[in-house]
Amino acid sequence: MATKKAGSAAKKTVKKSPAPSKPTTTTTKVTTVKAIETASPVKSTRLTSNRTFIASALIAEFIGTFLLTAVVMGTRGEPLYVAFSLVAIVLTVGAISGAHVNPLLTVGAWVTRKMTTLRALGYIVAQVLGAAFALVVLTLFIGAAPAPDASSAMMGQAQTPELFKVAALTDKSHWYVFFAELVGATIFAFAVANARRITERSAQALTVGLGLLVAVLFAVTAAGYASANAIVNPAVALAIGGVADWAKIDWVAFAAYFIAPLIGGVLGFALQDVLHAGQNRKDV
Repeated sequence: MATKKAGSAAKKTVKKSPAPSKPTTTTTKVTTVKAIETASPVKSTRLTSNRTFIASALIAEFIGTFLLTAVVMGTRGEPLYVAFSLVAIVLTVGAISGAHVNPLLTVGAWVTRKMTTLRALGYIVAQVLGAAFALVVLTLFIGAAPAPDASSAMMGQAQTPELFKVAALTDKSHWYVFFAELVGATIFAFAVANARRITERSAQALTVGLGLLVAVLFAVTAAGYASANAIVNPAVALAIGGVADWAKIDWVAFAAYFIAPLIGGVLGFALQDVLHAGQNRKDV
């Protein structure tokens, strides 16, 4: 009798090991997104805004100087009228340009580094053009005035309207006017430099106007002793005959009405800076 081995009944199961899988390579695609540059539009907007602001300031200086020159010519330089007219001009255009309306203030602010060279040049050009335009406009009005009739001439009432012009300087009055303009400009620039630190607009305008009143009263009185006029504004001086004959320039008169006020403007601003710096050191 044949006997089966117990182990023969069970089949051996051979477990096959799984075939090694192929290594998988993961590819990561990097997508680079370029950022849109937004700095250029912002920079362009700022540049446009800055140009618009400068253009507005130049127009304000032109209008302010035009009005001031017209008042000086119409009132024959009466200090009180000119001073209060300047108060109104500062209140009108002061927030736009600072209402310099006078090259001596612009030069003083530029030398003491309170404004850029380009802005200072633009202000001076606008001021000169404003004064020249006032001369042209008032000359047209004077030209349209009717001539006096014969009856008025017989009664001695014939007066041909004419614009205000400064008196011609003599050899003896040149240097009196020079120093009168120098001191007057220094007083005015000092008052304006101090007014720049005042935040309240009406008080600032009043300080500027009264500063001009004091400056012009001093300069006019001092020059009057030499039978001459004082202007304390080089732009206005161009319009009212600071130089009578451009073909034959009197250089001493030119220095009196144009150079002396500019020097005074620098001295006034510098003096205010020195005193303010000394006050700051004292407070510390």
